[in-house]
Amino acid sequence: MSGDGDDSRKHPGERADDERVLFSALLEDSVEDLYENAPCGYLSTLMDGQIAKVNATLLGWLGYAREDLVGRKHFSDLLTVGGRLYHETHFAPLLRMQGEIRGIALEMKAADGGLLPVLVTSTVKTGGDGEPLLIRTTVFDARDRRAYEEELLRARKEAERERERLQQLATTLQATLLPPTLANVPGLNVSAHYHIASADRVGGDFYDLFPLGAGTWGMFLGDVCGKGAAAAAITSLARYTLRAASVYDPDPVAVLSNLNTVLNHEYTGDDPRFCTVVFGLLTPARDAGGFRITLASGGHPPALLMRADGSADFLPTPGGQLVGVLSDVHIATTTFHLGPGDTLLLHTDGLTEAHTAIRGDRYGDEALLDFGRALAPTTAEHTIAAIRDLLDTLGSGVDDDTAVLAVSVPGPDPEEQW
Repeated sequence: MSGDGDDSRKHPGERADDERVLFSALLEDSVEDLYENAPCGYLSTLMDGQIAKVNATLLGWLGYAREDLVGRKHFSDLLTVGGRLYHETHFAPLLRMQGEIRGIALEMKAADGGLLPVLVTSTVKTGGDGEPLLIRTTVFDARDRRAYEEELLRARKEAERERERLQQLATTLQATLLPPTLANVPGLNVSAHYHIASADRVGGDFYDLFPLGAGTWGMFLGDVCGKGAAAAAITSLARYTLRAASVYDPDPVAVLSNLNTVLNHEYTGDDPRFCTVVFGLLTPARDAGGFRITLASGGHPPALLMRADGSADFLPTPGGQLVGVLSDVHIATTTFHLGPGDTLLLHTDGLTEAHTAIRGDRYGDEALLDFGRALAPTTAEHTIAAIRDLLDTLGSGVDDDTAVLAVSVPGPDPEEQW
């Protein structure tokens, strides 16, 4: 026996009608549920901004009851003071003009006074005659995005602070690798400059001028391969080894040979460390005036000698080998007289290897020689000042640290040199 609700006795057409009604009811319920509990907020307003409909998601975010907003509040009432100003001056005019505006970052005020960062997209719904009827607005919770942006900002500030600390550390460490002052040598003018190519990396250039026994002085200038802490360690070792070795035996070849032995023994295998360096022994030439200088070079760029007569040329030190690579290194030497009005310039290859659009790919030795010939006769102070001006003109083309050291013997009348 079957009851009245027995679908098996119904005509197939009747069962189909029932299924369509049920499906329609389920669909209607599903659409409404999707609207109310969507993962984003939905808001419909009249063209003047009065709230006509709002979903449960947005109500939950803001902590309002539906009757608090519908027919009583405008969309702009839910914004901060700055948001309302932006809505009035930018958001609403653009929406009326374009019919749609997307991804605008705003802050909405919750019922408890808290602020909710959101991203807002609004579109204007029009009727069949094209006239605007209402505004549909989708609201996305941007709290996670705001937290992400704040974390990025915090990380960026921390990175900037870390960079500042590294720059300070690099500057302090670099200062310890250079002499605070150069020795005062009677009858000799001395000037030096160190150009740092990177503010947060310690360079490998070094120089010094210091007294030795029996009225003599030593000076050196060099360039360690590499940058950073590893180069700084070699720089420190090289600087103090040169000073100690020259006290033991001031012969320039012996000094560089001692440095070569230290570096070759200390750094071998897969991590060899080496440098180019020039060492000079200065002895007063009492009869002729000025100084007798012996220079020894271990693979270093040749020194530039600018004479009182206006001539200039590189001093020949060919064949000198890198210091620290081989156990038995060849050191090239030259001896000359630095007389009144003469100036000697030592430099690292950061100067001659600088990029320049004026002379081609690199500044080069020929350009430096022309520079010296145009400068001579000169003084140590004027030479270093001119080099600093030159480095400024090369700008970012100087991508390696550059050290320069100049010594000169005053002429009988310094004014006549100009």
